Amino acid sequence: MVASTVEPEFRGARRRLVEALQDKGIRDLALLRAIDTVPRHLFVPPTVRHRAYEDSALPIGSGQTISQPYVHARSVEQLMLTGKEKVLEIGTGSAYQTALLAELAAQVFSVERYRELLDKARPLLQQANVRNVSLSLGDGTLGWREYAPYDGIVVSAGAPHVPQALEEQLAEGGRLLIPIGDKEEQMLTLFVKRGGRLERRDITPVRFVPLIGAQGWPG
Repeated sequence: MVASTVEPEFRGARRRLVEALQDKGIRDLALLRAIDTVPRHLFVPPTVRHRAYEDSALPIGSGQTISQPYVHARSVEQLMLTGKEKVLEIGTGSAYQTALLAELAAQVFSVERYRELLDKARPLLQQANVRNVSLSLGDGTLGWREYAPYDGIVVSAGAPHVPQALEEQLAEGGRLLIPIGDKEEQMLTLFVKRGGRLERRDITPVRFVPLIGAQGWPG
């Protein structure tokens, strides 16, 4: 879980962000509390820290971005977390979404393919006092089989299809959120596993960096 580290200079901006997300239709109160608690300014580069609570995507290095807060909120809300779940995150990135998930789930397992980003994420999560997250460097398209099955899986990169490994590692009744499409534009898609099969529901058009790996786009 995340210990509140609201610095006075960011308190008003963070509250305005929460209100803006409510105006855009985010209704999950636990999620809104998490957004009001997690210090997003810790997870963005110092050069753009003054923009940390804008509802916009920001660069974080290695050709990656931290997504727009509304996209994070809309994505995490679809998982319908109650605090008891085990969640797999593909693409640690800035680790901001990782920290949000840590507020809302019992355990979070996050896989990142870029060592530079993972090396930045570890101390940031420690600084935010996040304790219930495990990180791994590897090919996210292969999941993290050791701790499967997962009640929720969230993929933070665009894929041409659902990686077979992630389908296999999703628990019965579990929810998988992944952007599906080409490299330029995708549809944020929710899959629920029922009777061993995935039921699909399209959420909203999005643009994510490509999901590179053995069961995604070739590197």
